[in-house]
Amino acid sequence: MRSRGLLFTGGAVVGAAAGWVLAQRRLTVHRRDLFSPRPMRRLAALGYLAGQEGMETARALREYLAWERQPMLRRRAESLLKRLESTLA
Repeated sequence: MRSRGLLFTGGAVVGAAAGWVLAQRRLTVHRRDLFSPRPMRRLAALGYLAGQEGMETARALREYLAWERQPMLRRRAESLLKRLESTLA
């Protein structure tokens, strides 16, 4: 019975680590799409980032705002950043 508990705990730890790695990879992909030359990819990346929290997301949005020139996408990013900053504060 004890080995079954250890196996379960080990599986849970490995699963959590794998989930964290995949989430970091996904964030990297969407961060790269945030600076895509295609506006729809940038909009999709903003949609993904809307569900994320953390300082790394805020940093990516600040960099994006300095780079983006389209008013609609800038407004979307500004609203996301304001909401994110209010939850982090």
